[in-house]
Amino acid sequence: MRRALLPLLLAAALLGGCSTPDPAPAPAPAGGAAALPGPVPADLALRPAPGTAPAAPPFTGALTDGTPLAAAELWAQRPVVLTFFSSWCTTCASRQAALSELARTYQDRVVFVGVAGADQADEVQDYLRAHRVEYPVVLDDQQTIWRSYAVREPPAVVLVAKGGALLRGWPGGLEPATLDRQLRELVLAGH
Repeated sequence: MRRALLPLLLAAALLGGCSTPDPAPAPAPAGGAAALPGPVPADLALRPAPGTAPAAPPFTGALTDGTPLAAAELWAQRPVVLTFFSSWCTTCASRQAALSELARTYQDRVVFVGVAGADQADEVQDYLRAHRVEYPVVLDDQQTIWRSYAVREPPAVVLVAKGGALLRGWPGGLEPATLDRQLRELVLAGH
């Protein structure tokens, strides 16, 4: 009887009965496609942009997971806050928790997009995870997006209205409470 069971046990082992578990899949990169916004809320009401506002420089880039992003597609539907940062920037780090909270507060009404420049992809990932950044982040290795917005060093924040009008930029960044006031003036309902 034992000899009859041995071939069955060997066959079961070869067919996967004794296989080792697959390693856990790597977590999705922070700042990738999973962080893109959902649908625009039906009750979103916005203050119109001044007719004298210049157009924001459109750009395309790759998110942290390689997903292409066209900024103009985002601001065609709702306002966008661009946050220019680097993982080594201490001012960026000190303001990031409050910026991340603002992004969660305005989720789907206003899209926050990080633009990481002068940095390494793995260091950006460490920064995004450490600071719980849940919005999409474009890697701007050559700083071409930074240059199109005249950003020389981080931090910097830019507010773009629905439709692509450049409302305001803050070289050196700004306190999150000030940005919140600006957003409350822009978003009229549903906040």
